Amino acid sequence: MRLLLCILLLALAGLPLSAQEPQAMPNPVLGTYGHPQAFWDAGGHLGDYGINAVFIHSGSLDANTVARARAEGAKVFAEFATLNGKQGAYVEQHPEAHPIDDTGSPARPATWFMGVCPTHPGFREYRMAELRELLDRVQLDGVWMDYLHWHAQFEDPYPQFIKTCFNDSCVGAFESSAKVKVEGATAAEKAQWIFMNAAKAWEDWRVSVVVDWAREIHGIVKAKQPNALVGNYQVAWKDEDLGGVRRRCLGLDFEALAPHVDVYSPMIYHGRSGKSPDYVREYVAYFSEKHGVSIEPGTYPKLWPIVQAHDDPRIEPDEFEAVLRHGLIAKSTGVMMFTIGSVAADAGKMAVMKQVYTEATTN
Repeated sequence: MRLLLCILLLALAGLPLSAQEPQAMPNPVLGTYGHPQAFWDAGGHLGDYGINAVFIHSGSLDANTVARARAEGAKVFAEFATLNGKQGAYVEQHPEAHPIDDTGSPARPATWFMGVCPTHPGFREYRMAELRELLDRVQLDGVWMDYLHWHAQFEDPYPQFIKTCFNDSCVGAFESSAKVKVEGATAAEKAQWIFMNAAKAWEDWRVSVVVDWAREIHGIVKAKQPNALVGNYQVAWKDEDLGGVRRRCLGLDFEALAPHVDVYSPMIYHGRSGKSPDYVREYVAYFSEKHGVSIEPGTYPKLWPIVQAHDDPRIEPDEFEAVLRHGLIAKSTGVMMFTIGSVAADAGKMAVMKQVYTEATTN
């Protein structure tokens, strides 16, 4: 009886009787991540594959690349390695910028990432100067902040979480912000005092540090190139995952970041994270519902996820097709893959990308 009543109510409301997955918006951004040279070397033309956006590491961008991508119908976005201490070997050359863990020791490197103390004034000046130089050098459609988080490694089945940073710069900034006096003679003692007496204030302050980086980057981009978008690559974790560790450890609060981010690009690397392709669909639907993304032209923030094509572990062409399609459901208005080089090296993935992207372009 209840089943019949539900069917009747659905019919009266004009709703479909079968559950339909929300479909992609018209005119989606269909992107690639990485320099497209391998794709071009394989004989590819961006427009022929439905590609209308390329996301390229800022250090690899030059006028010729920008001109060719635009001639083939693609917008050009720069990936900007924000709090990556490996970029430019900054931490190696400036050991005082190495983040300090709660034992008072320099934090151990993650799998492929070395963070940096985000309150180190020399590093911030260095990175913002790099951003200004990039914007003076090439005209862009947007800049995507990458590694905008405190030191950690999340792109693994068993993520690495490290509590940082407890050097004098961070502890002093926290004291000033939270209006507390941290007790202890050593970094380890200060860390323990904070955990026991001001854990929530510490968490909130760490969020504010990340937000302030985004605020300054957003301001520089808009001042230099007003029409350029500011995006953010970020961990694909839900608020509640692992006890809320995304906010507590990485310092990522999407609502707090929203005024300074035009496009969210969660890195839903299912294979690397030990998940199935269905997790991409699940997370895109979750983020669409949870974080207030917009589907209306000219309104922000948008959702353009990045999915895995890179063979670590092996991603088969049909699996790649699934995650591309999953990335375009719900309120997503774009998708891209990591990386275009991985696709160019695999004829099956090239065919899949062309099929999915040309279908999305013509629908």
